[in-house]
Amino acid sequence: MGIVINLFLIIAASVICFGAGFFIGRFFLENIGTTKVLEAEERAVQVVQEAQKEANDYKELKVNEVNQEWKKRKREFDAEVTIKNNKFIQLQKQIRQKEVTLNNQTRDVREAEKKVQDQKDEIRHQAENVHGRAAELEKVIIEQNARLESISNLTAEDARQMLIDNMVAKAREEATETIHQIHEDAAQKADKVAEKIMLTAIQRISFEQATESALSVVHIQSDELKGRIIGREGRNIKAFENATGVDIIVDDTPEVVILSCFDPLRREMAKLTLQKLLVDGVIHPVAIEKAYQDARKEIDDVIITSGEEALSSLQIPDMPAEIVALIGKMRFNTVYGQNLLQHSREVAMLAGLMASELKLDVRQAKRAGLLHDIGLVLPESEGPHALAGVKFLSKFNESAVVLNAIAAHHGDVQKESAIADLVDAANVISLSRPGARGAVTAEGNVKRLESLEEIAKGFPGVIKTYALQAGREIRVIVEGDNVSDSQADVLAHDIASKIESEAQYPGQIKVTIVREKRSVAFAK
Repeated sequence: MGIVINLFLIIAASVICFGAGFFIGRFFLENIGTTKVLEAEERAVQVVQEAQKEANDYKELKVNEVNQEWKKRKREFDAEVTIKNNKFIQLQKQIRQKEVTLNNQTRDVREAEKKVQDQKDEIRHQAENVHGRAAELEKVIIEQNARLESISNLTAEDARQMLIDNMVAKAREEATETIHQIHEDAAQKADKVAEKIMLTAIQRISFEQATESALSVVHIQSDELKGRIIGREGRNIKAFENATGVDIIVDDTPEVVILSCFDPLRREMAKLTLQKLLVDGVIHPVAIEKAYQDARKEIDDVIITSGEEALSSLQIPDMPAEIVALIGKMRFNTVYGQNLLQHSREVAMLAGLMASELKLDVRQAKRAGLLHDIGLVLPESEGPHALAGVKFLSKFNESAVVLNAIAAHHGDVQKESAIADLVDAANVISLSRPGARGAVTAEGNVKRLESLEEIAKGFPGVIKTYALQAGREIRVIVEGDNVSDSQADVLAHDIASKIESEAQYPGQIKVTIVREKRSVAFAK
């Protein structure tokens, strides 16, 4: 019983405790939930306030940005409006100025029209007066003609025809004299201009006069090397001559070996070969062959370099490589004893300078002058070298003016342009200087001048002769009493013809006859 009661009390106490705990727990739970709700609400209110503040700040920022942009646009608009207003004001000023100018011009035109009208009226009045005077003069002329006809027994038509015939005869006489004077003046001026142009061209170049011979001299260090050059039983000298095609002369001349050949290119290669052998000190057939091959390579380089230097000095661009090589090859060829490349460059310079004076194409003149003798270095060319050169250059689309100048410089074809005449003249100038042809010595020049003087002295009536300008002119003094003016003209022609037939000379020779008349009286 007691156990049951205790159990009951325990259960009752448990129930009471449970209930009390339930209500206490619920109470605490309700209090805690209410607190959290309140905190949540406060937090929500705070978030809303912060959001509103941020929104207001953002709104204020955007409003400020919009205001700044608006102010910026407004400033730009105001500046643009100001510029346009200024332009408009300027245009208005210009329009007003033009209006003033037009008004002034209109006023001037009206005044000019008024003056013109006044002049027309004055001219009309003068014309009326002239017509009246003309009628009066016509009447007077008719009366005078009638009187003249009655006095001279000639009709007006006969008198007019007589007057016309006299005036025509006089006019023809004056015209003939005028035409003769014009021809003389033109010839004198043309000669002076041509002389000035050629002298100017010659003075502006300074090429050295060089002549070529068939010999080259190679200096050696000692005569002991001559034996090594000859070799045992002459095998070295034979190998050298077979390889180079040049004769080598080893004589008693101290420290000198002579190379003989009419081909300057082969002679130059032989000279270079021998110099290489002397530098190496080893001379035998194999070394000779190797040195010759090395010399050929060096000469090939020299040929290209010489061609390029010639084109560069003349300022001639755009030349094919094959032509450049032939130009360089001119360095080792001769024409009438002159170095061919030097002669061609001189002709190019002279032709170019004269073309410049005459306002012609300088580039074409230089090209034609430089290439005029290119046919001389062409391998296996047939016919005249001028035509051979033209045939070769035609493959490279050379201009027709240049080709004609090259073909015509020896008269093989007709000249078709002034450039052709310039190239021909430049070629004659280059070849006509004393010593230009055939390596003439000073003694030879003197003999040539003496022979020209002797030719002129052989004619009757000649007193003295003088060779001037290095043989370019022969001055002949004749007896004034025995040779008339007309005979002097014939004598000049006869002397020139005899010089052409008997003498050899470059270019042309001018024959001048001086007829002197002296009157002598004695006072006693």
